Amino acid sequence: MSRFPASIENLIQEFKKLPGIGEKTAERFVFHLLGRGREAAVRLGDAIFALERSIIICARCRSVSEADPCRICRDPSRRDDELCIVADQQGLSAIERTGSYKGKYFVLGGLLSPIEGVTPETLGIDALDQRLQGGSVRELLLAVNPTIEGEATMAYLSRRYAASLPRVTRLARGLPRGADLEYADEVTLSDALVGRREMK
Repeated sequence: MSRFPASIENLIQEFKKLPGIGEKTAERFVFHLLGRGREAAVRLGDAIFALERSIIICARCRSVSEADPCRICRDPSRRDDELCIVADQQGLSAIERTGSYKGKYFVLGGLLSPIEGVTPETLGIDALDQRLQGGSVRELLLAVNPTIEGEATMAYLSRRYAASLPRVTRLARGLPRGADLEYADEVTLSDALVGRREMK
């Protein structure tokens, strides 16, 4: 038997599906919303609906956007000869916060993990191949978390593109092994961008 009315229990269950949210935190979220009144709940609902209605995936870089192509892909001041490969939108946002990178991006949408069924095909490597056609990219910067999956992904991409591109680099100093990009501060990440090195 549920401890709460069905509408409260349903929302608790939905909050629990978010990363890092357990039962107690989900309950706190729901009762906080209830305590703030109807307008707060309506604003949250409107923001979620707006997300679903207005967010699309940029066909060029695969980042989330409200337009296609996205703001970065449309920006004529960004370098077309540098392409930064990130696993997800959080990685892209972390690098953008540094203000140090002036090239363009490609979002993989994950990292290689055969155990979890994530293969080059499911990551959309074919789309990356198409992006690299034409020869305008001179440097491929691999900027993913240095986890086991991240290292495997970088090794795969390095092998795949080393012969066809002048430079395949990765983030260097400043990022300890196992660190997550989205939690790195701007100075550390900026140092890693500046100190990037060739993939071998």
